[in-house]
Amino acid sequence: MKFIVSSSYLQKHLQLLGGVINNNNTLPILDNFLLELTGSELKVSASDMETTIVSKLEVESEDDGSIALPAKLLLDTLKTFPEQPLTFHAVGTMITVSHDKGKSEIACAAAEEFPKAVTISEPSSTTIMGDTLATAVNKTIFAAGNDDLRPVMSGVFFQFTSDSLTFVATDAHKLVRYKREDIAASETAEFIMPKKPLNLLKAMLQGSESEVLVEYNDSNAQFSFDGTTIICRLIDGKYPNYEAVIPKENPNKLTISRTQLLNSVRRVSIFSNKTTHQIRLKMAGAELNISAEDLDYSNKADERLTCDYQGDDMQIGFNSRFLIEMLNNLTCDDVSLEMSLPNRAGILTPVDGLDEGENVTMLVMPVMLNQ
Repeated sequence: MKFIVSSSYLQKHLQLLGGVINNNNTLPILDNFLLELTGSELKVSASDMETTIVSKLEVESEDDGSIALPAKLLLDTLKTFPEQPLTFHAVGTMITVSHDKGKSEIACAAAEEFPKAVTISEPSSTTIMGDTLATAVNKTIFAAGNDDLRPVMSGVFFQFTSDSLTFVATDAHKLVRYKREDIAASETAEFIMPKKPLNLLKAMLQGSESEVLVEYNDSNAQFSFDGTTIICRLIDGKYPNYEAVIPKENPNKLTISRTQLLNSVRRVSIFSNKTTHQIRLKMAGAELNISAEDLDYSNKADERLTCDYQGDDMQIGFNSRFLIEMLNNLTCDDVSLEMSLPNRAGILTPVDGLDEGENVTMLVMPVMLNQ
């Protein structure tokens, strides 16, 4: 088989596909890209057995054929080329790459060894804008856990209904719910997506105007857009009832500039205990006092900010790293923090900067204050 393709066009596509390949695969064939040529269409696949990405590229060719090519070697070679046409010519399990300065020969593997991608039988489906999906992933994925003992919490929960799409992530210390009421699915469905394919989707769809077709059944999900398909195995298990942990009655409400609060928490947290990262928020009238103390080293800091506070005077402790992460993830000017008691979760929401039908709720668990 023989085909001609632009070096930068090929590199751009393969770079994204390379993100799925693990550094230490148990099956050596997974270190390869599968190339399948049908006339002028080249289908390239990469897989780690859990997630498979397939991308269709336009090339100059009239041949048919398939071969598995070492991914790292090919990517490293492509990075060195300026923009130019490359000719690939495969005979048996050898492929020759010819360019204007010479050629290189690469030993390949037989295409038959490459694992077949899963086909999703009888899927349900919904369509969502690429950038909307990337935003939903971006807003939630940072809150997902890393605990292997609780795999359901290491992914993002997709909840589709006939009037909204909801995305949830939690690690039991923080929780984020991102909801779109301007998009709906044809039927109700729930599934848990692993982080790896979501990070790949996020990278590919940021700012994308394309529509993404999401198809899913009980065990797999598939995302199709712009000639690219990502198929992945879903996380098996039941997602915790997150609605139950969101406190409904929160009479104490603090509204403040997001940047001001973020900068202040960042500064004060430097003086917090290195194990607990605990900071103290004290609200009274129109003043917020943020303080931290590290008794082991006798370091402490406190700052006063002007805010809009409605409610009883109160003190509450938070892990500063979680608060910083959440504030960093919002893009609004002002945020609202709603609380009921010092031992109940605080609810952080953006006051402005949301699109029509967009809804973000962040929950941060308090830490007990040492009086």
